[in-house]
Amino acid sequence: MAIAEYIIGGIILLLAVVIIFLIILQEGHRQGINGAISGGADTFLSKNKARTVDAFLSKWTKWFAVLFFVLIIVANFIAFKK
Repeated sequence: MAIAEYIIGGIILLLAVVIIFLIILQEGHRQGINGAISGGADTFLSKNKARTVDAFLSKWTKWFAVLFFVLIIVANFIAFKK
């Protein structure tokens, strides 16, 4: 069982890094004066492109988070069986 614990632990660590990376890549949704100053008046096409990339990153962040929590629960069941 020790090998399974190491493998699951490594996968959990890798998923944590991937989730952090995906969250950092996502664009902030804060609007207001900062958006106007920093180029908030983008063209229609660039706004739609950003939304699709953000939607893609958001979707994958959710899936990796669900997988992360499922693996945490599996790791706890394995650890408590000892």
